[in-house]
Amino acid sequence: MKYLIIYAHPNPKSFNHAIKEIVGENLRKAGNNFETRDLYGIGFSPELSNNDFVAWQRGQALVDINREQDYIRNSDILIFIHPIWWFNMPAILKGYIDRVFSYGFAYNVNENGPYGLLTDKKAILINTTGSAEENYIKYGYKEALRKTIEDGTFGFCGLKIIMHKYFYAVPYVTDQARQKMLEELQGISL
Repeated sequence: MKYLIIYAHPNPKSFNHAIKEIVGENLRKAGNNFETRDLYGIGFSPELSNNDFVAWQRGQALVDINREQDYIRNSDILIFIHPIWWFNMPAILKGYIDRVFSYGFAYNVNENGPYGLLTDKKAILINTTGSAEENYIKYGYKEALRKTIEDGTFGFCGLKIIMHKYFYAVPYVTDQARQKMLEELQGISL
């Protein structure tokens, strides 16, 4: 199996960064091949521009997009690691989806409507939140995220979600609680 980690957090000292490091270590220990796309680290431009649309109309992709699509093409399992900000993914990852998961690459349309083209891929989602799990359930946020991110974005493109792991209230729990979260992640086989 070939894995692709798509990581979106600007702070190299963040809990998300620690997650990324542990996931990479788990993959290395298991002998898996993987690449990491640190969207902030590579300076990915999330802005969907007119140039993107012109390229799509020609059946092409811009150089930076073609490179990212090649990483996806060459992977079996995509691992998305990012915080939940304002009940969604960070803008840089949303822009990545807007630009990279384009028509003709991630989905197409026929007489029956749209259909996903990434059906040979699987996805693992690992997210941190700033609120407790009880609030995510009580107010319906967890279900809303499932519908919009799992179904409406990745499922729409044909990806099969094989795991969606949340680490809740990360900024507000003790260091010991965060350490237990990381230990839990170390025990997950990928």
